[in-house]
Amino acid sequence: MKQSDQRFGAGLKLSRRLSALAEWVPQGARLADIGTDHALLPVFLAGSGQVELAIAGDVNAGPVEAARKQVRDAGLDTLVSVRLGDGLAVVEPGEVDSVSIAGMGGSLMVRILDQGISRLEGVNTLILSPHVAEEAVRRWLTAHQYGIDRETLIEEDGVIYSIIRAVKISDAAEARETAARLYDTGLLAPKLKSISPSLLYEMGPLLLREPTETFRRKWEQEIAKRERVILQLEHADAPEAAEKAKEWQEDVREIREVLACLPAEKRSFNS
Repeated sequence: MKQSDQRFGAGLKLSRRLSALAEWVPQGARLADIGTDHALLPVFLAGSGQVELAIAGDVNAGPVEAARKQVRDAGLDTLVSVRLGDGLAVVEPGEVDSVSIAGMGGSLMVRILDQGISRLEGVNTLILSPHVAEEAVRRWLTAHQYGIDRETLIEEDGVIYSIIRAVKISDAAEARETAARLYDTGLLAPKLKSISPSLLYEMGPLLLREPTETFRRKWEQEIAKRERVILQLEHADAPEAAEKAKEWQEDVREIREVLACLPAEKRSFNS
C-alpha cells in the first residue's frame, strides 16, 4: 500500500460509533460493510492497512456515488469495491470473512441477514450496531451459531448506540454451550435468582456482566419510555389496554430489579 494511502486512512475522522466498529474489525479481514453510506468505514480501514479488501454496499444510488468518489479521492480503488444492491446481495458466497452493518434498526438488520444467509458462507465475524430491537439481533445470532464475544454502548450526540461483535461457532454443541453460558438466567445470583430470557436478550449478556454508567443511563431512559406507554394505556378505552398496561408494568418492575442488583464492577465474561 502506498504511504499516502496509509496517511489518508489514519487521518480520516470517524464518528465515535464508526471508530468503535473499526476497532473490532479483525486485522487482515476481507470486509463487507452493508449500508455503507459514504464508505467512511471501508476507506478508513483500507487506507490504514487494517483490512485486506473491503466491499462497500448500499441500496441507494446517491450514497453509492458519494462512496465511489470517496474511494477514488483516497486512491483506494484496488482495495475498496463500491456496489449498489440490497443488503448482502452485493457479496458473493465466500468473498468476505467479516461483515459490518450499522445505522438501522434490528428488525431490518435481521431481514438483511436472513435474506443473505447464503452469502454468509465463510463469514466468521459479524460487527453489528442496531439502534433499536437489539433483542431480535441477539436471537438471530444464537439461532445461527454466532456467539457474542464483545458488546459495548457508545453515546454520541445524546443517543446511545449498541455495538455487538459475534463470531461463528462451527460446532453445534459448542454453539449451544456458548449460548447457555451467555444467556445464563442466574448470572446475578444470589442477589437476583433469575432474569427472564427475553430481558437477557434485550439488555445484552456481556453488558449485564460489566455494567457501565452509560448502560445504567440507557435503561433508566428505557424505563421512562415504558412508563409513558403505561400512562397512555391506562387512559385508553380499548378493553385490552388494561392487560397490556400490566405487562408493561411487569417489564418495568423487572428492569428496576435488575438495575438494583448490578454490581459497580463485575469480572469479565472471558476472564
